[in-house]
Amino acid sequence: MNVRIVRRAQQGRIEAARPLHPVLGRVYAARGIRHAHELDTSLERLLPVGTLEGLGEGVELLLRHRHGRIVIVGDFDADGATSSALMVRALRGFGFADVDFLVPNRFEFGYGLTPEIVALCAQRAPTLIVTVDNGVSSNAGVAAARARGIDVLITDHHLPGAQLPAANVIVNPNLAGSRFGSRCLAGVGVAFYVMAALRRRLEEAGLADASTPGVAPLLDLVALGTVADVVPLDPNNRILVWQGLRRIRARRCVPGIRALLDLAGRAPENLSAADLAFGVAPRLNAAGRIDDMSIGIQCLLTDDPAEAQRLAGRLDELNQERRTIEAKMQQDAQAAVRVLTQPKPGALERSGVVLFEESWHQGVVGLVASRIKERLRRPVIAFALADPQTLRGSARSVPGVHIRDVLDAIAARHPQLISRFGGHAMAAGLTLERAQLDAFARAFDAEVARWLATAPPTDTVETDGELQPAEIALETAHALRAGGPWGQAFPEPSFDGVFSIRSARLIGARHLKMWVEVPGAGRAFDAIAFNHVEEGAEFVPPAGLAHLVYRLDINEYQGERRLQLLVDHLLPAAR
Repeated sequence: MNVRIVRRAQQGRIEAARPLHPVLGRVYAARGIRHAHELDTSLERLLPVGTLEGLGEGVELLLRHRHGRIVIVGDFDADGATSSALMVRALRGFGFADVDFLVPNRFEFGYGLTPEIVALCAQRAPTLIVTVDNGVSSNAGVAAARARGIDVLITDHHLPGAQLPAANVIVNPNLAGSRFGSRCLAGVGVAFYVMAALRRRLEEAGLADASTPGVAPLLDLVALGTVADVVPLDPNNRILVWQGLRRIRARRCVPGIRALLDLAGRAPENLSAADLAFGVAPRLNAAGRIDDMSIGIQCLLTDDPAEAQRLAGRLDELNQERRTIEAKMQQDAQAAVRVLTQPKPGALERSGVVLFEESWHQGVVGLVASRIKERLRRPVIAFALADPQTLRGSARSVPGVHIRDVLDAIAARHPQLISRFGGHAMAAGLTLERAQLDAFARAFDAEVARWLATAPPTDTVETDGELQPAEIALETAHALRAGGPWGQAFPEPSFDGVFSIRSARLIGARHLKMWVEVPGAGRAFDAIAFNHVEEGAEFVPPAGLAHLVYRLDINEYQGERRLQLLVDHLLPAAR
């Protein structure tokens, strides 16, 4: 698909007490920042704990089970793992008598608090089940727990269905009527707020003293889970992530995060949100995709550095296995896309794309959907077999197409198609009968077409404009890195401009390494475009003038820091 560059418009100037780096000032202005206080990431500016509905009732429910047995039931991704570890660490630190966790094996039980998970959980005889990063759609599972006499506290951030489960208490900023100032909290953010409210209540009740840990030490887990779940970095989430990054940079984080950073080759002192997203999160997620997320949770729970290194090593092995599986699946998906775009290469007639291959691994289909979505700039759902008659799919969407609402509309129009679904605006999961796949694909294409009719163009790439040659500098890269955290809805700064490609070579089979020069300026730069060459495609080295969309990066090698351009798009210079 062709790409059209759109430069973000600056929306006025920022009123700041001290001068900002000129490029950073322009970047902030393009993101709607008006005043310096909007950039304040101190904990004092965090939305008050008491403003999240349901916290009071949730805290009282937890207190009633202080001497009972509590089982935390989490999700099998990084948000679920960090949520589970945070809740277990906090409750044990607060002196709760018996706290354990259980995470569903996605291949056996699927997602959420199902009746089967409740039956498994009941073997531990809990008095209270607490869900983290799931539960708001688990009507049958909650009913099964209550029928057994087990109380249920749901903490979740996913969008609810038409009917809420009959839990004792639900804490979720996305419930209808919620007036909490941040609906973008990740599951780990919701868990953090619950534990913060509990810590305050314990102090009021005289059940906490100076030796009782606070909640600030949990912010490293909050930062990791929030970044990994790719939720929008609204002002509240930016505070949570920034405060967590500060703790990790100061090495005041759990041993498991330090061990995963070591394996990823990321120095804590210079940590950015992107390091968590691309260095730590994939290794943690690999456990839930390939094996059992309990490994990841244990890695985040242990206080023994040696045990953390051992568990992190196992996570790294699983991530290598995941990459091998994904590479084969990506080849299959790319072949299917080539069929879809024939006889017009580069053109795609479908609005919503559905992919399925019998051999695909259901833990990795989300990654396939994400990569194909990036290439086609269309919503994509990739399916794998759950059993011979059932498919589980993972959906990824584009701005302007709310993928959960798309599935909701399909379920309303065609009640027989989807067995169950849930998710967010940009990502969702679903289950359907294999026999319904073709009918679902037609319904999905039609519904997405309705959304795309009013959505912004999907072929646009936004940038922060062109940098002057003198601004393409290590100093600018440092200023932009310090100006984060960057992420979803607060995008990392990117720029575009015409460069002359002086040399280009392929490294690692798919990555394009270049030496590029600003025409007429006499300044040249190291540049790299990751995954530039499709699997199996012929490599033709680019030469001459090219229009690059790029980000400024700091490449650290043998103790020396150098500027490097990370090229996201390499386009003809005539554009």
